[in-house]
Amino acid sequence: MKEQVHEQAPKKIKQIQFGVLSPQEIVNVSEFEVTQRDLYTLVDRQPVKYGMLDLRLGTSDKMATCETCGLKQQDCIGHFAHIKLCLPVFHIGYFRAAIVILQNICKTCSRVLLSEKDRRTYLRRLRAPNLENLTRKSVVKAVNEKCKKVVHCQYCEATNGTVKKVGALRIVHEKFRAKKVAGEYEQFKNSFSNAIAAAPELKPHIDKAHEDMNPLRVLNLFKAISDEDCELLGMNPDVGRPEMYLWQNISVPPVCIRPSVQQDGASNEDDITVKLTEVIFTNAHMQAGLNEGIAIHNLMEQWDFLQLSVAMYINSELPGISNLQPGKPVRGFCQRLKGKQGRFRGNLSGKRVDFSGRTVISPDPNLRIDQVAVPELVAKNLTYPERVTNHNITRLRQAITNGTEVHPGANYVTLGTSNMKKSLKFGNRAQIAAEIQVGDLVERHLNDGDVVLFNRQPSLHKLSIMAHYAKIRPWRTFRFNECVCNPYNADFDGDEMNLHVPQTEEARTEAIELMGVKNNLVTPRNGTPLIAAIQDFITASYLITQKDLFYDRAQFVQICSYMGDAEMKIDIPPPAIWKPAQRWTGKQIIGVLLKPTKKSNILVNLECKTRSYDKVKRPVMDMCKNDGYLVIHNSEIMCGALDKSIVGDGNKSSLFYIVMRDYGSIEAAKCMNRLAKLCARWLGTVGFSIGINDVQPGEILASKKDELVRNAYAHCDDLIRRSLNGQLENQPGCDIEQTLEALISGELSQVRDKVGDICLTELNKYNSPLIMATCGSKGSKINVSQMVACVGQQIISGKRIPNGFQDRSLPHFLKNSVTPPAKGFVRNSFYTGLTPTEFLFHAVSGREGLVDTAVKTAETGYMQRRLMKALEDLTTHYDLSVRNSVGNIIQFTYGSDGLDPAVLEGNGTPVLFDRNFVSTLHILPVTADDTRLLPYQIVDYVEKVVASPRWSKNCSKEFIDSLMMYVKVHIAGKLKSIREAYDMMSGEHNPGEEYEGMDMDEDEPEEVKKVVNNKLSVTERQLERFLYVCWDKFMKAKIEPASAVGAVGAQSIGEPGTQMTLKTFHFAGVASMNITLGVPRIKEIINAAKVITTPIITTRLVNNTDVKSARIVKGRIEKTMLGDIAEFIDEVYKPDECYIGVRLDMEAIRRLQLETDLDEVAKAIGLAPKLKIGTNNVQIHKPDSLRVYVQVKDQSKLYYAIKQLKRQLPDIIIKGLPQVNRAVINEIQGSGGKKELLVEGYGLRELMNTEGVVGTQTRSNHVMEVWKVLGIEAARRTILDEIKSVMDSHGLTIDPRHVMLLGDIMTSKGEVLGITRFGIAKMKDSVMMLASFEKTTDHLFEASLYSKKDAIEGVSECIIMGIPMSIGTGLFKLIKRDDAQDRIPIRRKLLFDP
Repeated sequence: MKEQVHEQAPKKIKQIQFGVLSPQEIVNVSEFEVTQRDLYTLVDRQPVKYGMLDLRLGTSDKMATCETCGLKQQDCIGHFAHIKLCLPVFHIGYFRAAIVILQNICKTCSRVLLSEKDRRTYLRRLRAPNLENLTRKSVVKAVNEKCKKVVHCQYCEATNGTVKKVGALRIVHEKFRAKKVAGEYEQFKNSFSNAIAAAPELKPHIDKAHEDMNPLRVLNLFKAISDEDCELLGMNPDVGRPEMYLWQNISVPPVCIRPSVQQDGASNEDDITVKLTEVIFTNAHMQAGLNEGIAIHNLMEQWDFLQLSVAMYINSELPGISNLQPGKPVRGFCQRLKGKQGRFRGNLSGKRVDFSGRTVISPDPNLRIDQVAVPELVAKNLTYPERVTNHNITRLRQAITNGTEVHPGANYVTLGTSNMKKSLKFGNRAQIAAEIQVGDLVERHLNDGDVVLFNRQPSLHKLSIMAHYAKIRPWRTFRFNECVCNPYNADFDGDEMNLHVPQTEEARTEAIELMGVKNNLVTPRNGTPLIAAIQDFITASYLITQKDLFYDRAQFVQICSYMGDAEMKIDIPPPAIWKPAQRWTGKQIIGVLLKPTKKSNILVNLECKTRSYDKVKRPVMDMCKNDGYLVIHNSEIMCGALDKSIVGDGNKSSLFYIVMRDYGSIEAAKCMNRLAKLCARWLGTVGFSIGINDVQPGEILASKKDELVRNAYAHCDDLIRRSLNGQLENQPGCDIEQTLEALISGELSQVRDKVGDICLTELNKYNSPLIMATCGSKGSKINVSQMVACVGQQIISGKRIPNGFQDRSLPHFLKNSVTPPAKGFVRNSFYTGLTPTEFLFHAVSGREGLVDTAVKTAETGYMQRRLMKALEDLTTHYDLSVRNSVGNIIQFTYGSDGLDPAVLEGNGTPVLFDRNFVSTLHILPVTADDTRLLPYQIVDYVEKVVASPRWSKNCSKEFIDSLMMYVKVHIAGKLKSIREAYDMMSGEHNPGEEYEGMDMDEDEPEEVKKVVNNKLSVTERQLERFLYVCWDKFMKAKIEPASAVGAVGAQSIGEPGTQMTLKTFHFAGVASMNITLGVPRIKEIINAAKVITTPIITTRLVNNTDVKSARIVKGRIEKTMLGDIAEFIDEVYKPDECYIGVRLDMEAIRRLQLETDLDEVAKAIGLAPKLKIGTNNVQIHKPDSLRVYVQVKDQSKLYYAIKQLKRQLPDIIIKGLPQVNRAVINEIQGSGGKKELLVEGYGLRELMNTEGVVGTQTRSNHVMEVWKVLGIEAARRTILDEIKSVMDSHGLTIDPRHVMLLGDIMTSKGEVLGITRFGIAKMKDSVMMLASFEKTTDHLFEASLYSKKDAIEGVSECIIMGIPMSIGTGLFKLIKRDDAQDRIPIRRKLLFDP
């Protein structure tokens, strides 16, 4: 077993400097030069001396020892050798860089091709301190652009042309590309005259002659570059000069990273060994050729092959090189690093760990929500190293005696004196137990109460891994309370989960404090509770709290004892009914659950609507006939039944949430534990099942349903008939077929909903599916109605079933039929059974759901990973700003108010004043000693408290203002209006000092006073408690410094993505205007895509009530082609002239409200961009005709020219914006018929300047366009609004603070950066982080080329290097003064000192 690594490093890695080894350094680190290509000797199969597997490089054999350091395979770290190349070759990683350097320098004298003035400017910019990666890149690029244009070197007058790559690994220099050097080119050509005379077949190839930049030539050029020029190339001459980026010596890596595997007397060699032997062989061949003389083309061929071998050794996936031998591809060094299984992502950023187990999960409501049942088998394998102390020595002795096989045992003992580890599988355990002393380490089995981490993949948010307390049980599954399914997204259909055991006391404490289930009852996405009752628990709570449930004393006591294993002390409340017999109600059981004893101080006060509240207007809400209004007064239920909105997840007015906010999460967890036990046991006793008779429709229901479907069919037939006769009015922006489709779809989609409503009324109240749908534990009214009445319309990507055969969906129907059955309407229910066609349609739409889910998982997974990489290092600092790991500010205050989304009580507000005030009134009732305050006294008291430093220093001004507003309107204002209603003095103004002692109300009758006091009376005690609660909750809601806001934000945006449907279109008010939604839209936004699928610009009109004026503006915006307004476009041939005649349809122009006339049309034709007609070739013939003449030089081509022009004329844009596809007039919902224009397409700037449009209220959904037109702040705003609108359309809530953070990081550099490999590379400078994300090797090669440093500050880098990161507890730093010794005062003499 691997030893645990203790953090006792004497030094901390401060930074990593990237670079390359020079040829000399390669020789220095190497042990010897490899010259032999053979691996083993033929005789005794020993590694060959000076070969690739020489024992001086280390060994891959367990038996042998290394000849350099004399250690065995396990301890030898390996040693390098080298190969000396007889000719240099290009390094594939720096090949691109070599070309850029050659473009920048003169190919004769090696000087950078810049004038002296430019050199100075660029050098100054490159030498600026703290230069950002991005700026340096842009400067180097600018130098390159400038140098490419220079033809004559101004130092040596030599000619320079273009340098480019030819083939895989060849560079050529085309000297004579520029027009200036034509004369020199001729001379160059003439120099071949003798050769052509000798071999005439060369002549056609002369044009292709150019300079070949072979590695040797390039090396000599690079060596001549001066140090100052190196800086201009962006390099650091002290660490890496240009010539070091070509191979002269190749380093041979140690054997331990390329082990050879022995099997059946033969050995299996690693790809890297094979490649290097190839290199050695080719190199030796060339060396021999050079020594003895060789044909030049043979040498070049071998040189090319050497080049290729060396390139494949580094990167085997070269573009343009087909794999020579079929079979498994070779793995070069690049392949070892990159990808999910590569070194970075597979072994550095994440690893497999010890002390972890995995098995199937199952439910157990008898466990507390913070426990997990661990099988004994697992507990005996997973150990915890416990130090022996005086307190636990007897327990640990017993554990050692039990050994490895009996459960509370131990597996190993490490003695503190000798540091020797003993296994307890063998040996005398009793003796070892007797010998252990304080300070020894016992690796004991997992016991009850140990802290473990529990996790389920995919881990989409931080609640997918939480800390539980172990509970060792028999059998073989992990078990936990069903309340905790939600955060893990677990179900018990065969899911498996992982368990990890923290190995130190600090880790255990930190785990249970930060990751414990009790501390994570709410999701940080929006602060709603996530751990709450589900399924059975909700059903049981609903049934227990029905109005007609009564128990005698025995039953009531029995049920109360369910919730605490009959060990809990319970004070029974008085019965609800005394006569004729004592009876307790089911609602009282929940009262006992919340407040088991009189001493318990949990007083819950809650008033809210539940799911079954009927929407009837009535003066008092609690008279709902469905018992759908819940009132809890000091933990007693007055009325209302519990359902999903009260005990379930995702609701801030739920019971457990209120207990948690008012009394802490421990109490909330206790309530949940009681509820789980109570519901599971109660439901087990009472029984709750579902059978076929639950889905049998009654006669009334069946007849009502048949009538509904018949009417719908008849209506659809009527619509089809009317559309055939042309009597349907088209919807805006739709043709006749789309209109019919929209109307039929609307009609049929209502059928299922109506049938669903009938089911709710007609079915029995004891119907199980209906109970589940009503209380929200599972299913919905649609599911019930599909089983009982009618399955309804099948839909594929937002439309009815499309045609699969020619003009029809199936051959069972008539062609071109659009009747409901032919397009996938299923009128049967699952109870009556589906016909074959219906069954197929239902299967088709079911298949879409499956495909959708599979595709979505991959899309959102990748999106989540990118978001996480971009935001991982953002944290709040001690000044409450949000910064990244380098210290750049992203936000001045987190979320602009510095509050933590997980702790907000209201919807985006830290405290719900109303609920807390009412709760305070109930908890502290008015006693006889209290004086009731008047409105002005209330306001004065609150103003005085709020002005105190405790409030003014700690609370934000907005919070104090909102509190004052609440007090003035809802407390003092309410009291004032009640007093005025009973003709008392309002009391809102201070009567002044002379009336101070007087009682304002002494003349009022007593009964009036009583009524008013009964309606609302406020005392100072109540106000004091109310203000304290508000202050306390606000202080808790402040975000803590060092919170990982970035990571949580990324999870909160990525995790809902998995719940979205993939292909969703939403109609923007108009049936035919689609807006992309769901995952694709979120992807577009965070990718900062240049082109989006549905760009829509919403414009407000100056005159927004009149359709006519809206049409005029629409005419200005929408592009009108000549073909749209011409009656005809014809060729006219006359004896003396030929032209194209155009007649305009003036009536159509008038109807479309286009502001155009003949002259404008003529001008538009004359100035049309690509046709080059010219205005003088267009003649106007009033009132409505035009002639377009064609000018051609060659008369024989006239006919074709006219034909071509005739084809192009209809597409000439007369009016409107060319990038706009169309504009649709839309009524703004709920505005009383006001109109707006929805414009599909781009062109925000032109639109804002169109007459009749309110430019300041024009908005686009295209982030990049908004940025270009309106600037970066507007782009940020658009990102926020767009993400919010997508989430809202799917019914998901995300706290705006998370989205703000995303918007801020995307725009923090002053340009909109997408969360893609390019955007992240611009946001971050750290090489390690970028390498661990994507394009691993490119970033590493670039880093060593420019000699970058990585300071290891971010999260990814710290994980890779194994250094604590600066988030959370890692942010805290302690400054120690070195002169502290001098300032420690001398020890004073004590009284009794000798």
